[in-house]
Amino acid sequence: MGVDPGLTRCGFAVVQMQPNRSGESLHVEVKGTSSDEDLAVRILAIQRAAEQLLDEFAPDVLAIERVFSSANAPTAIATAQASGVVIAAAAARGIPVAWHTPSEVKAAVTDDGRADKDAVARMVARILNLPGLPKPVDATDAYAVAICHGWRSGVGAKFNMTAATATHQGARTALQKAAAQRSTGMTAAQRAWQDAERRAARR
Repeated sequence: MGVDPGLTRCGFAVVQMQPNRSGESLHVEVKGTSSDEDLAVRILAIQRAAEQLLDEFAPDVLAIERVFSSANAPTAIATAQASGVVIAAAAARGIPVAWHTPSEVKAAVTDDGRADKDAVARMVARILNLPGLPKPVDATDAYAVAICHGWRSGVGAKFNMTAATATHQGARTALQKAAAQRSTGMTAAQRAWQDAERRAARR
């Protein structure tokens, strides 16, 4: 599932990527909130929209556009607030989260990291075999983020989805930690205790 985060408009797109670098749109929507509403109510609305889609579609991964600093501080803050609740909703369900920069998304979809929005929309429509250009732009961007992650991580091409997921600042996802635990049969605390015992035995 791809997400174009925003507090006024937050785009969500669920796609199924194929090994032949094509894909299918399963769902797309843009959740909007009004600036006249209380901030807490707006953030909650975005959170609930994300939770509903995550529960309905249970995606393999949630890919979200990375928040960049902006000359417009209020916009950057609002985007970060929307991102936070969407990310938390995915993490609460054990769904891996991946971040991609706008230039990464454009380069993946159009082969040009500086492509304009029309070029991105045309390629999204072509890749997903849509009947027309996706609208509004928030829907296009959500689709593009999902496509970008699908191609960069090898979804549908027998890649290990958990291992391929890139996380913010290199943090390991909950699923990666669980996979590591299953491979050893021990929790992180148990492994730490075992390592301590080994070090003590060598003294």
